[in-house]
Amino acid sequence: MAPGDMSVAAFLARAGQIERLGPLAIATPEAHYLKGEVIAAGKRYKARIDAERKAGRKTTSCPPESGTLTPEQWLAHLRSYPVQSRRSISIYSAFDGLMRKRYPCPA
Repeated sequence: MAPGDMSVAAFLARAGQIERLGPLAIATPEAHYLKGEVIAAGKRYKARIDAERKAGRKTTSCPPESGTLTPEQWLAHLRSYPVQSRRSISIYSAFDGLMRKRYPCPA
């Protein structure tokens, strides 16, 4: 599996296992792995958006060059997907969906 291809269901299951550790969760190898999945999805997304812009095509969203995303915001977005569809949505697709919501292009 390429980075970012993990399903939302799998990501939430793994995140749920470490969330109960509270503030210590962030220091676990599993948390670093999950963070890496999100970063990889973000890099793939940015590369696609940059390529679309360079080719003069319309992009799916219009994000700023840099921004922040808290773990809470990310998890809330993932949890917004219906349970029955989480297995079929990748982290990469979820990242794209979040960018569409947060940074829609002007009409």
